[in-house]
Amino acid sequence: MELRPYQKEIVTRGLQIINQYKFLYLAMEVRTGKTLTSLSIAQNIGGKGSVLFITKKKAISSIEADYDLLNPNYHLHVINYESLHKIPKNKWTVVICDEAHTMGAFPKPSKRAKQVKALLKKHNPFVILLSGTPTPESYSQIYHQIYGIPTNPFAQYKNFYRFSDDYVNVQVRPIGIMYIRDYSGGTKKILEKIKPYTISYTQKEAGFQVKTTEKILTVDMKEKTYEWIKKLQKDKVLRGTEEVVLGDTAVKLMSKVHQMYSGTVKFESGATNVLDYSKAKFIKRKFENKKIAIFYKFIAELDALKEVYGRESLTTNLEEFNTTDKSIALQIVSGREGISLKKASALIYYNIDFSATSYWQSRDRMTTKDRLKNKVYWIFARKGIEHQIYKAVTKKKDYTLNHFKRDFLNL
Repeated sequence: MELRPYQKEIVTRGLQIINQYKFLYLAMEVRTGKTLTSLSIAQNIGGKGSVLFITKKKAISSIEADYDLLNPNYHLHVINYESLHKIPKNKWTVVICDEAHTMGAFPKPSKRAKQVKALLKKHNPFVILLSGTPTPESYSQIYHQIYGIPTNPFAQYKNFYRFSDDYVNVQVRPIGIMYIRDYSGGTKKILEKIKPYTISYTQKEAGFQVKTTEKILTVDMKEKTYEWIKKLQKDKVLRGTEEVVLGDTAVKLMSKVHQMYSGTVKFESGATNVLDYSKAKFIKRKFENKKIAIFYKFIAELDALKEVYGRESLTTNLEEFNTTDKSIALQIVSGREGISLKKASALIYYNIDFSATSYWQSRDRMTTKDRLKNKVYWIFARKGIEHQIYKAVTKKKDYTLNHFKRDFLNL
């Protein structure tokens, strides 16, 4: 396995940084080869030790394949974050944390961040963090990604709150009758402090020339679907013979409207149902005989796709997708990171997520250095909420409750 010239250069620079600080952050954009680069660095610092690679479950097989291609002189164990409690009792000389930004919750650390911190304290390994988007929403997200690393530049701070005293412009904001402290205003001083530990690399620097074209396709849902949505907006409740849909708070109403414009709903009992197959039927008809990747948001949307497509032409397994003519359906959040959908002729979005991070990461799943064009299609209901969400996330803003309240009268 031969690395590309720019990857070899990053390995050389990365070794200088990690040998000095015992910590390296590879902020390389998707498809630029973060995995192989990090595995190559581990070979040079880990010797014949053991390397632990922590990632998302769907990415495990591709990382193991890269390891087999590279054939380094160390033992590698790949595990997903949710299974950290099951790791073998090895002495890990190198720990690689993929999609490190997922540990960036603040002001309190997530369970994931706490588990990684405990692991690093026990083994004191060399640490490599990987992410194409280290701070997708706020510079404040850096703190808990690295707080478990003894040599991190903020190690003198007891916790995030003390860190925020020097690095965050804290705002007090009203939420209803209460006031909360908003810690999302991390300053650029954070980036300056983390810069000596970081190597950034873009697709453009790597020579990618891909052009991504997006097209919104509008679907007429059943009249009954629109009637139900209007009734829910007006009465804040829908009652059936056995189930109930509640929209008695703004948060619930936003979620239910989002579901129903794509033809599904989750009842108060927890059960789900497909109300309208219009989107699934449209996708199958529009992309007949094409190998595509479909992103959905709600579980019932997958039920609709399975019903319309059947088992013979749709899978949820990446390996089966790569080795057969079947199309694949993936939930946006679980499929937006760490996997390649280069075998797809196009990406189709059954629905859209509120998160700007989901938008920017998931739409790039087909990109490779040799691919010149990506086709992305958004399937939106006529008069649906999806149009408003799309306007927000394309501007790198999450679609929030405030957006929904502002848009509500126009729906």
